[in-house]
Amino acid sequence: MSASSDSGGSALVGGSSEDTHSSERLDCRCSINQQKSHRCTGQRPLSAAGLMGGGTHQTSVEGRGASGVYTWEEVQKHSQRGDQWVVIERKVYNVSNWVKRHPGGRRVITHYAGEDASDAFTAFHPDQTFVRKFLKPLLVGELAPSEPSQDHKKNAALVNDFRALRDQFKAEGLFRTSPLFFCLHLGHILLLEAISLALLWYWGNGWINTVLCILILATAQAQAGWLQHDFGHLSVFKRSRWDHLMHKFVIGHLKGASAHWWNHRHFQHHAKPNVFKKDPDINMLNILVLGNVQPVEYGIKKLKHLPYNHQHQYFFLIGPPLLIPVYFNIHILQTMIQQRDWVDFAWYLSYYVRYLSCYVPFFGVFGSFALLMCVRFIESHWFVWVTQMNHLSMDVDYEQHDDWLSMQLKATCNIEQSFFNDWFSGHLNFQIEHHLFPMMPRHNYIHASPRVKELCKKYGVHYEVKGLWEAWCDIIRSLRKSGELWLDAYLHK
Repeated sequence: MSASSDSGGSALVGGSSEDTHSSERLDCRCSINQQKSHRCTGQRPLSAAGLMGGGTHQTSVEGRGASGVYTWEEVQKHSQRGDQWVVIERKVYNVSNWVKRHPGGRRVITHYAGEDASDAFTAFHPDQTFVRKFLKPLLVGELAPSEPSQDHKKNAALVNDFRALRDQFKAEGLFRTSPLFFCLHLGHILLLEAISLALLWYWGNGWINTVLCILILATAQAQAGWLQHDFGHLSVFKRSRWDHLMHKFVIGHLKGASAHWWNHRHFQHHAKPNVFKKDPDINMLNILVLGNVQPVEYGIKKLKHLPYNHQHQYFFLIGPPLLIPVYFNIHILQTMIQQRDWVDFAWYLSYYVRYLSCYVPFFGVFGSFALLMCVRFIESHWFVWVTQMNHLSMDVDYEQHDDWLSMQLKATCNIEQSFFNDWFSGHLNFQIEHHLFPMMPRHNYIHASPRVKELCKKYGVHYEVKGLWEAWCDIIRSLRKSGELWLDAYLHK
């Protein structure tokens, strides 16, 4: 899912904390020469070969230097760990060593090894001119003139029309933010926090006030989850450093979580949604089987970690209730400690200092933590149902090498637009537009949607819109169907 699917870069379960890096590293305005004095990365000075990403081994193997000309077949050979190339706008880059320092983490860039990463690169980098300074030393050549710009026989016309539409949206200002929108959103979160304290201050901590306080705080936490998602996607400020700072404030100080943990998980989800072994949001740690392919595989192999034919039932016990209170809390703390991410840890602690200083006078230490667990319990239900309604019932499969538009539409659906749906889901009811244009401010999704529909219709790409209740029911239907597929394969194949 995102707090993963989309709010936090999250999955129901699963995912890895490996390679969580600072999202701000590319914001320090250091040149490549400054990197040698390790002002930017804080690492040892790099040799020219090291900056090239593959070291002397790759250079000697290819023997072509930065002016090499390659076919797609040659590029696709470099897709293994330690030997990874990507193509961006026909330029070929050796990122074998760079992945270790990539601000978004090792995995998200590795997912595109041996492939064209042009659309993913554009989707995730607001200041591409600056980022290209870091790409320049990694350049090993370009595609041969006879080679198509798209790999794996992708529809060139579809790809070009999508890129033209994206450029059109930029020209029309759909990537520009309304400051008033986000000020009001942040303001209503802070107001909810203040109301919960005012209730206790003026009317005491009786049962009715306590229940109201829990509901109000759960609402504030859910809405803060959607807001940190906006800052995490760099979709609010013109300068990404302010997005990074506000992301830490909202996810750290207002929610008690880690910005780097979220970035590392969530951008993998966006890069390869619903793709096994690449999207951490569908790594269910053998608790659930998803889609039509995985259940049959498990059944044929006679894997029965749990009775998957009943997963649509036990989902209610282990999914919505436990994701945030148990799994996320443990995984966030574990990640910060393992990665020695003391900055995020300080923001994380600031949340608990603020929370306990506000509520211990009314409930005591034990009562305050009990109150918080009730808040997390409700928030977790809210989060799971919202983030899974767009993805879990859609296509879940191994890598198919689809173009950006087709890949996102196969894994994503929208929910009907209404004021309530917009607010309740943090505009993730426009999940299609969000996945296609992650840096677009969410208040503009409604303006982009009609033309995205037209483009999909032109090329026969299915654009699915559901009602809110229908989408929730489809989560359970899809789990039941996957469980039945597993049982049939387990018994008969």
